[in-house]
Amino acid sequence: MQRKNVKLNYIYNVAYQVLLLLMPLVVAPYLSRVLEPDGVGTASYVESVVAYFTLFATMGITTYGQREISYVQDDMEKRSQVFWNTKVLGFCTSAAATAVYVVFALLQKERSTLYLILTLNLVAVFFDITWFFQGLEEFGKTVTRNALFKLLQIAYIFLFVKTKEDLPLYVLGVGLFTALGNLSLWAYLPRYINRIDIRALRPFRDIKVVWSLFIPTIAIQIYTVLDKTMIGLITGSSFENGYYEQAIKIARMLLAVVTALGTVMVPRVGNLFGKGEAFEVRRLMYRSYRFVWFLGIPLCFGVIMAAGNFVPWFFGPGYDKVVPLLQILSLLILAIGINNVTGIQYFIPTKRQNLFTYTVIIGACTNFVLNMILINRIQSIGAAIASVAAETVIAVVQLVIVRKELSPGKILSEGVHYYIAGAVMVLVLWPVCRRLSPSIFHTAVIVAVGAAVYFLTLLAERDAFFLGNVKSVMRKLHIIR
Repeated sequence: MQRKNVKLNYIYNVAYQVLLLLMPLVVAPYLSRVLEPDGVGTASYVESVVAYFTLFATMGITTYGQREISYVQDDMEKRSQVFWNTKVLGFCTSAAATAVYVVFALLQKERSTLYLILTLNLVAVFFDITWFFQGLEEFGKTVTRNALFKLLQIAYIFLFVKTKEDLPLYVLGVGLFTALGNLSLWAYLPRYINRIDIRALRPFRDIKVVWSLFIPTIAIQIYTVLDKTMIGLITGSSFENGYYEQAIKIARMLLAVVTALGTVMVPRVGNLFGKGEAFEVRRLMYRSYRFVWFLGIPLCFGVIMAAGNFVPWFFGPGYDKVVPLLQILSLLILAIGINNVTGIQYFIPTKRQNLFTYTVIIGACTNFVLNMILINRIQSIGAAIASVAAETVIAVVQLVIVRKELSPGKILSEGVHYYIAGAVMVLVLWPVCRRLSPSIFHTAVIVAVGAAVYFLTLLAERDAFFLGNVKSVMRKLHIIR
């Protein structure tokens, strides 16, 4: 197969990841007013419970499948074998998880209807083959095919979700269109795989490897979903979950822009690792770290400065607590960005998922303990602090582990220009933000001023990474040769 362009695939994957989060963001101002904080919180809590069953449905199959496909990109027979072995295993785990979940949903005295509707989330997992195209570095297909269904989902929400009582219809739309989007990708498969003899199937052959990739996935779920579950159980307040849901939604949408490179890099690093090109792997890793600093710092600092202006007009009245939550959770952009490079882009494709597991378990334990302490005292604010602390611990531990292969000093020094530019941006924005009242126009002014100051500072520093990418874009637009 023809070697794929990493930059183009990054753009595709950013579009895909942001698309997954942009849909709720686009409708968030509408839903925040229609469903109100407690309605948003109820949906968030129920979806967090369903996510545990989804976790067991996927196991470590998506990560395993993407990695294994990346090793055999150029061999039709081998990738067909890998696909069917992986997907048959996925069918088994999805069917088992769905059966258990339906029993669980039927036994619920409260919100049973919502739980039953969300069975569609497990159906979506049953048909998911996104990992296959990611392993082939064919990101354009997942974007174009799923974009249609996300747009249909947005239209559905505006047409059918009119009042607080329409919460079941909202939940139905989210699950239904996700399942349809995943199912539609099967139309591409005949071009990439062959039929294989059913007797040659060995779906449980690598179950130990899949399980080893599943363990860190379980741990990751502790601080990506358990936060919402623990807020609901400890505080008993759907309002607190509603505030947290809105803040984490914005933070993770911005985070997707930074971490999307990871999904692109995994198959590339896996392919290079399989060929024994260690030097090229390290070079790509340092560029990835630099990319995180380059985009992560302005996004993180920008959210901290703009949150007070953005939240009131975007979410409407009654969401004041989202401001400090969003400011705290914006730090995840840097923390997760760094540990995504080390853990996802380096440990997984180089077959050291055991190290990744070790670091994630440390972070999960940190998160759980801090949640128990802080949610009791400061509710959703405590959950936000616990999440940031856990991700920071993971990033630090991972950098210590790889210190002999990837120098922590060099990783930190890759960001010097961006630390300076970020600091200058904050100094300029501080008086600007204090003078502007909440409105869409003033938020746009803050974003424009911040971006201009940041990139002009990089220009003054003559940052090679920034200038190189600017020149690349200008060449493609035929502005320069």
